[in-house]
Amino acid sequence: MTGGQGRLGARFSDLAAAGRGGLVTFVTAGDPDPETFATILKGLPAAGADVIELGMPFSDPMADGPAIQASSLRALKAGMTLQKTLDAVAAFRATDDSTPIILMGYYNPIYSFGVAAFLAAASQAGVDGLIIVDLPPEEDEELCQPAREAGLHWIRLATPTTDDERLPTVLSNASGFVYYVSIMGITGTASASEEAIGAAVARLKAHTDLPVAVGFGIKAPEQARAVASVADAAVVGSALVERVRANLDADGKARPGLADDLLGLVASLADGVAQSRRP
Repeated sequence: MTGGQGRLGARFSDLAAAGRGGLVTFVTAGDPDPETFATILKGLPAAGADVIELGMPFSDPMADGPAIQASSLRALKAGMTLQKTLDAVAAFRATDDSTPIILMGYYNPIYSFGVAAFLAAASQAGVDGLIIVDLPPEEDEELCQPAREAGLHWIRLATPTTDDERLPTVLSNASGFVYYVSIMGITGTASASEEAIGAAVARLKAHTDLPVAVGFGIKAPEQARAVASVADAAVVGSALVERVRANLDADGKARPGLADDLLGLVASLADGVAQSRRP
């Protein structure tokens, strides 16, 4: 983090000043191949992504649904690695030094890379924060605390079953924003009502001053608008990786126009979010 809260804090401050929620887009690094992914990554900010989440490909993404699992396997098959993911962030930073990038995934690849080496490389590449889905707060000394010391935000997940007694523990050491998983289960399988999301965001806001981003199940511009009207940001992931899959040929290769089609979907979601108005 440079300059206090860094890119992530600056972005949420700008969104708050504009009186609207933001759009957080998730894509898997290297999906469906490194070249197409690089085009997608470079185009996301202009399409309207306020914050970019990059999935770190992993062979056993247990918390993810079929769409994201498949994207991770496609990326691995195409030769994507954690080092290449960091290289992609560094290449992105050569032309964009303002859009926040969060790496999301599992601890195993980082542990294999080496925690200290990974944190140094991530900071140097221009990563702003981490979401690691399989490390609970009780294990913060493993990666969370070293990451914070290295200047990276640690984004924590909260769910409908995270009660008021558990929340202070979940929010301990959290920074950047809180990612509220609006439904129970794996990614990309259902969606929650605007009323339920609004109540959940209000409950979280009673425990933290951090922005709250809401994800799981958002597929259409109107859904994105509704969520961004009650939360600080809407997170869209499964719908994007599913759009990648829909643009693959019979051999699993990218069809011409894949990146443009995906970025067009992002633009439509961004248009929806731009219509959100927050008090």
